[in-house]
Amino acid sequence: MKFVSTIVGCILFILFFGFALKNTQEVDLHFFLDYELRGPLVLMLLAFFVAGAALGILALTPTVFRQRRERSQHRNTIQALQSAAGTGTVNPATPPQPDSVNPALPRA
Repeated sequence: MKFVSTIVGCILFILFFGFALKNTQEVDLHFFLDYELRGPLVLMLLAFFVAGAALGILALTPTVFRQRRERSQHRNTIQALQSAAGTGTVNPATPPQPDSVNPALPRA
């Protein structure tokens, strides 16, 4: 599987490198207040891709921190309930014991 992913990565690199070589013409990017930025098309595309990825990660950070905080609270609640029940932590090496079954009482 690692070999296949390496081959796919090499193919994608070659494709993107060829794309970069074919798109070296200069482009103008016009901002407000007559600000202008000139550069190769492929660098402009790369810069906007990186900026979009960074903004996406920034948009996800509150959600990630909230989920971590909730997971910690749930873990503390589970530990408190286990200690209150007297079970403590469950040892995964020992299999669970079946409930005891009382033998049937003779009928009178």
